[in-house]
This record gives sequence, structure tokens and C-alpha cells, in this order.
Amino acid sequence: MAQDSRFPRLVSLACHDLRTPLATVHGFARTLARTELADPAPRYVEIIEAASQQLAELLDELGLVARIEAGRYQPTLVEVDSLELARLAAHDLEEGTVAVSGVGASIRVEPEATQRAIRQLARAARRHAGLESVELEVSGPTLTISPVTDASAPVVTGEEFRELGAAAAVELVRSLGGSIDVEGDRLRIRLPASG
Repeated sequence: MAQDSRFPRLVSLACHDLRTPLATVHGFARTLARTELADPAPRYVEIIEAASQQLAELLDELGLVARIEAGRYQPTLVEVDSLELARLAAHDLEEGTVAVSGVGASIRVEPEATQRAIRQLARAARRHAGLESVELEVSGPTLTISPVTDASAPVVTGEEFRELGAAAAVELVRSLGGSIDVEGDRLRIRLPASG
């Protein structure tokens, strides 16, 4: 396929078309979860439900990157508080894996996508460093994840494509006019301030 906008459009189309069968799997898994089943079936249904949710998130990430690459990403920018956004991102992760602190400020981003990006970067920093937890410190429009190790730094800066969520997060932040870089053992995510 020629190196033009056809490939990102094809990826976007695939993401869209995969949603219907995925929604069916997820819907029936949720239905089965509310049904009385004999062991070990409830555990299997829980695994299917979680995996279908993870697939939906991966499709969101892939679709986002395809739109950015094709120059078709038009975010709906909303003013939100950076500390609240960081707390929401951490809330979606396993309890105790991200400690959030600091002082927020008004930023102008697409909230859902940016929340997902922060979550993915914190998850990747922890996972690729082999850590139990990381800290997410908010200072106005700048969020800092630490520690970042030599193993996790190339993943969370988008230099190495080893995790779709982290790569998509980097693309999103940059497309919003923000930046991501590593300073020592800290990942700095600078988001666009309001005004």
C-alpha cells in the first residue's frame, strides 16, 4: 500500500468494524456474569469480560494514532483540572500502583483521551521498570511520573514501540501541543495550559 493517507484510513476502518463483534462478546460476557454459573465458569467469564474491555481500549488507541497520522484528529478541547485528571487516570489502575500528589491547574485537552494517555504512561513506566508502584506528581500543567528506569524510558517517550498504549499516549500529547521527555529518573508530561 502506498505511503499516503490510505493506510491510516484502513486502520481506522478496521478499528470501527472490529467494534461490533467485540461489543457482542463483551455484552454476552456481562450477561453471563449476572447468571448463576458453576465454578470455575464465573472466573472464565470475568477473564473474557476483562479481555474484551482491554481489546476495546487497544482499538481506541490504534484508531487515535491512525487519525493523528492521517491528519484527521480533531480533538474536542475542554478545560479541566490537571490534578483531577491525574486522579481519574490513577483510579482506573490497580489500587496502590500509582500515588498522585501535587497542585493542579486548568489545562485544555480532550479529557477522555488524555486521561487514558496518562494512565497508559503510568502503567508502562511501572510495568517496564518492574516496579510495584510509581508516583504521579502534578505541578500545574506538568505531570511527572517517577521513577523511570533505563528500561522504561524508551517505552514511555515513544522511542521504542513495545507498548501500543504508551506510543499512542506520546502521539496524543504531542498532537495537543504538549511534550514528553525524561529528566533523570522522571518522565515529564507537559500539557497545554488554558488561556
